[in-house]
Amino acid sequence: MDKKEIRRAMLKILDQDQVLADDLDVMYYSYDSSFLTKLEKVDPDVVVLPRSTEQVQQIMRFAFENGIPVTPRGAGTGETGGAAPLSGGIVMDLCTWDEIVEVDVANMQVIVRPGVIHADLNEHLAGYNLFFPPDPGSSKMCTIGGMVANNASGLRAVKYGCTEQYILGLEVVLPNGEVIITGGMKSKAIKNVSGLNLTKLMVGSEGILGVITRIRLRCWPKPKARGIVMAVFPALDDAPATVLDVYQAGILPSGVEVLDQSAIRAVNQFKPEIALPEEAEAILLFEVDGNPASVDWEGSNIADIARRRASQVEWTTEPERMTALWEGRSVTATAAARVRPDGSRVFAGEDISIPLSQVAETLRKIRALGKKHGVAVVNYGHIGDGNVHTAPVIDPENPTEVEKVKKLVHDIHLLAIESGGSTTGEHGVGAVRRRYAELEHGAALKVMQAIKTALDPKGIMNPGKLI
Repeated sequence: MDKKEIRRAMLKILDQDQVLADDLDVMYYSYDSSFLTKLEKVDPDVVVLPRSTEQVQQIMRFAFENGIPVTPRGAGTGETGGAAPLSGGIVMDLCTWDEIVEVDVANMQVIVRPGVIHADLNEHLAGYNLFFPPDPGSSKMCTIGGMVANNASGLRAVKYGCTEQYILGLEVVLPNGEVIITGGMKSKAIKNVSGLNLTKLMVGSEGILGVITRIRLRCWPKPKARGIVMAVFPALDDAPATVLDVYQAGILPSGVEVLDQSAIRAVNQFKPEIALPEEAEAILLFEVDGNPASVDWEGSNIADIARRRASQVEWTTEPERMTALWEGRSVTATAAARVRPDGSRVFAGEDISIPLSQVAETLRKIRALGKKHGVAVVNYGHIGDGNVHTAPVIDPENPTEVEKVKKLVHDIHLLAIESGGSTTGEHGVGAVRRRYAELEHGAALKVMQAIKTALDPKGIMNPGKLI
């Protein structure tokens, strides 16, 4: 169908300000934060901004009847091309639909629309002494709908897990425009094992099965206290060994972050005043939270355990000092981009997940792969659950360097699978990692494809993603 016809049809469903069709407007929706979409841009035919389930239904019915691709989109902070319209068609921007429908304090849950920003939700919940635990690095930008679609997690997944553990029910508009509610039509229950778990099926489906229009989230009581332990290690292997010692001592921190030597140097180059010890091969940051007595006990014991191997250990619950200790980790992603004056950090191969026992060896192998391909690499990540973030730094305008980083990224993904891990721990598959789906999942991929075909027989939902 001609794009002008599609645009006219959308204006019959939506108001003028809910339809974007100018060349500059649609161009902004051709990419997300991934390197892939910088290389292979495809403009949508039209961008729509629905603000009701009924509007989403009408758009989907039109798209289904006419075989037009639809790409649901949140804030576009994703790093795998998941929100980019590889086949053109309609991009459905849900960011402006940002209503917090209900905070049900008695039942420890909240109902939101997909455009609610993560940080805004937790700021709102704080007034009820509640919080939504998953904590992605893009908290001030990413939407709850995007978090659900990608099963996001983040810094505190060690203790609190991923988004899927907090989704009690969803309203979803299927590709043909039909609406379903998962988790029980009228349910306000926290526990529910009735029927097939369609909620879990939709969480992490990356927009290939339907459009999420309402989300029922479980909330937790807000912790009363927090503390941080920083430990500096002269030997890389001592960092994961210390994490294991902490676990075996019966302590579960809310977060465990690692910076290897490449990240330490990048941070010091970016912000010399932070002054991380450059002779170290690794730095660990343990965060603990809960009631004050348990935080004091856990933090003190983690510090004692770390001293067995670390050359330097600091434990604090003082807010300003915690902020200072955490700053080195919080600026790492930005610092990586400054490793080369003429370079940029590219989001590719940045999210592998590996067994804890393989962390040190994997970091060494990634370092070796960087040297092999002639690409500067900065490594850091959520060591507590084996989620390693790799930041390649290149000149993206140099075709030779682009080819080098493509080969590096391919080798990193293969390394993850060969190490008994996964190509992604929290950022999702999108378009970037679909080529590894069969290698990672084997015969299970056919089941995924059968589910996709059953719900989306015309293949219009976010084509070219996930599988």
